[in-house]
Amino acid sequence: MQHSPFVIIIFGGTGDLAQNKLFPALFSLYRQKQLGDSFYIVGFARRPFTDEEYRDLIKRQLKAGGKWEAFAKHLYYEQGVFDEEAGYNSLITRLNGFDSEVGACITRLFYLATPPDHYETILGFLKSTTLSEGCGQGSGKWTRMAIEKPFGKNLETAKSLDRTLTDLFDEKQIYRVDHYLAKETVQNMLAFRFANGIFEPVWNSEYIDHVQVTFAEKEGVRTRGKFFDGVGILRDVAQNHLLQLVATVAMEQPMSFTKEEVRNARAKAIQSIRCIEPEEVYKSVVHGQYLGYTKENQVADDSQTETFVAMKFFVETPRFSEVPFYVRAGKKMPKDEVVIHVVFKQTCHILFKEFGCPEIGNVLTIRIQPNEGIGLRVIAKRPFGMAQDLQPGSKLALGTVDMHFTYQDEFGGRGADAYERLLLDILSGDQMLFNRSDELESSWEFVTKILLGFDLDPKEITKYEQGSWGPADAAKLIEQDGRRWL
Repeated sequence: MQHSPFVIIIFGGTGDLAQNKLFPALFSLYRQKQLGDSFYIVGFARRPFTDEEYRDLIKRQLKAGGKWEAFAKHLYYEQGVFDEEAGYNSLITRLNGFDSEVGACITRLFYLATPPDHYETILGFLKSTTLSEGCGQGSGKWTRMAIEKPFGKNLETAKSLDRTLTDLFDEKQIYRVDHYLAKETVQNMLAFRFANGIFEPVWNSEYIDHVQVTFAEKEGVRTRGKFFDGVGILRDVAQNHLLQLVATVAMEQPMSFTKEEVRNARAKAIQSIRCIEPEEVYKSVVHGQYLGYTKENQVADDSQTETFVAMKFFVETPRFSEVPFYVRAGKKMPKDEVVIHVVFKQTCHILFKEFGCPEIGNVLTIRIQPNEGIGLRVIAKRPFGMAQDLQPGSKLALGTVDMHFTYQDEFGGRGADAYERLLLDILSGDQMLFNRSDELESSWEFVTKILLGFDLDPKEITKYEQGSWGPADAAKLIEQDGRRWL
């Protein structure tokens, strides 16, 4: 893929996101010859680096090998403080130099890879210094803005940030990043659901009993204590990743496979999630904090920030009427896992009740990570002589069998890294895998009501053991309905 000349300006160019996600993806794309020949990458941060020192920093982080020297020639560094104009003025001089070198006003991509509390400040200086307008001659229409989650802290701040963005850029220029939308398995959900005729007829409340979504991390907050404390997993993961995964299950078939039709379907699914009213929050939401969290670096000693949340809610569409969705996300869990389980109603007892049926029958599992793939649990007869639970005189016993495929096994790889895919889409102007403002507003409306419920009746947050699946009430949340977490 060949691109016209472009420049990426990474605000927060020395931060974790830049070093651990963006630069590995950019270097990989370069080695695959996906970036073209004429491009520039500028890191913008407060630390005093020369271009060469910055290149050395990134090289050490990447442990870069082949083709590094050629790639490094495209890297530059601009020292600046986010709330001081001087750095932005120096950046203008640098960008004008690139334009002169190419002999044209080249596409500018501003990537906000900073903590969210810097977003408004940076956007303000992009406006006041006219950086957002490109180098003139109408080039501003080629300028693009990528902004990472969390997009605001509640509904009000999300709307405020969106007003600031749309004052500077048209919607077609804005790329609100949720990298889970670029995961191969998440994208494959569209093909899986709508290209296979055997699933669409049963993808509704007549056949589906409930849906589970789990987002589990073995690690704690690590070096993110300052950012995470006061934000919590409800804002950091549930508002974006979890609700986007729910939308892939609940959305209707798009009118066509175009960016706006897919985003329309996704937005309608999120808008259809029934809000949990503040006074009802504790009936449908469980939150907790792992033991030892308050001892983490840059975390308040008396912090009430949640590191775990579990919720039960409904999607109010004819397709999913009264089908409960159980979602949970937590840190310090037993394992790293992001998975969706679509649990179908158990019907085998109609014919085989005298022989005994498995507690749970058919389950479709979409594994986002690790080992991305899809599995299907079916009921089968156990071989005679191998069934341990045969009743005296019986010749039939039923059990479950899991059929699955992984991208690694079937296609010899996992496909493009999520950030590689996102960067390529931004450079080519494809917004399908990026959030639209109405999606974000609906998800923040849902999450804000839960936060208001916690504020309405503040309770001491429940602690849970590290390496467990969260507070005991999380299990009760689903077990009281005669179900269990898978």
